[in-house]
Amino acid sequence: MNTTALLLSVFLACLVEAVEAATIVLAAGTARDWRSALSGVGVGLVVLAAVVIVFGPAIALIPLDVLRVLVGGLLLVFGLQWMRKAILRASGHKALHDEDAIYRREFAAAQSAAGGSRFGVGDWYAFTLSFKGVLLEGLEVAFIVVTFGNIQGQLGLAAWAAAAAVVLVAVAAIIVRGPLSRVPENTMKFIVGIMLTSFGIFWGAEGAGAVWPVADLSLLVIIPSLAVIALAIVAVLRRRPSKATPAAVTAPTESAPTESAPTQSVQASGDAIHDGGSPAGASMEPGSPEAAARTRTVTAGITPAAGPRKSSVAGSLKRFGLFWYDFIIGDDWRVALAIAASFAVTAALSSAGVGGVWWVVPAVAVLTLPMALSRLVRTS
Repeated sequence: MNTTALLLSVFLACLVEAVEAATIVLAAGTARDWRSALSGVGVGLVVLAAVVIVFGPAIALIPLDVLRVLVGGLLLVFGLQWMRKAILRASGHKALHDEDAIYRREFAAAQSAAGGSRFGVGDWYAFTLSFKGVLLEGLEVAFIVVTFGNIQGQLGLAAWAAAAAVVLVAVAAIIVRGPLSRVPENTMKFIVGIMLTSFGIFWGAEGAGAVWPVADLSLLVIIPSLAVIALAIVAVLRRRPSKATPAAVTAPTESAPTESAPTQSVQASGDAIHDGGSPAGASMEPGSPEAAARTRTVTAGITPAAGPRKSSVAGSLKRFGLFWYDFIIGDDWRVALAIAASFAVTAALSSAGVGGVWWVVPAVAVLTLPMALSRLVRTS
């Protein structure tokens, strides 16, 4: 059971992130320069492979129970965050993720950005955009591959599942030559969210000292139970009026944290990506490429991204810190605090010799889901 669930979780998680990365790369290559964009993809994949190779064996040196608690907590943060976003989209309280619209937005931004070559790369903008898209989208996948593989002792199998997803998306992107808008992304995120949350509950409680009633077979109860609870919440939320417009675009530039911290970071790191050029709103010569690109995007109903700005050390450090805060804490610090408290309570009761405390972590995880959703629905 664990092996099958591991492969499915890694494959689907990587598939979702690969679709989002492919959208960015397609926009960079089509609007700018394919050679530079593909060079960025290659360098990004090399860096991700190095992360897996270096940190895979290093994580194996951490005591198993400590690793289960750390990984379980992070998986719960990821999983509950993905579940909340998928539930909001399925219930109509959040616009569906539109890869076509995101592609048009990235394409418009790429067209209006200034060019220039660096370090032998013909188009530094296309290279940087593709590199960051692949690297940042892939960090979550690298984390899942390394942690799942080490806890299950099947790092190679997890890596192959991730590679298969990347190859599948790459082949599909080459064939259709456009954004993979037909991929049922919200459904996959729903499934991945349930799987990550289930493994987070199982490993986190086990690492804190709890003993599951039927060992690994407990996952056969946890996974469908979470699915039923999530679907019930969707049914309840559908009866509540929503201010969200179903046709609206959930672009990576939304101000609230998204289910994918890397996607948000690609947009948030505009200072580093948009090197050189004129800021938005600056005067442009009639007939210039920049003016033509802006005219095309306005005519198409697309608002171009803010123009290029110069990077600063303080701004880069701030974005780096925000990325890791979102990666570790998620979009709601209360949920992360509740998860940590549930681990602490489980460990304390287990150390005191109290049996049957396996229910603490899943109970807290299930209770935080509607509580966090109610806050999001009230503000939507």
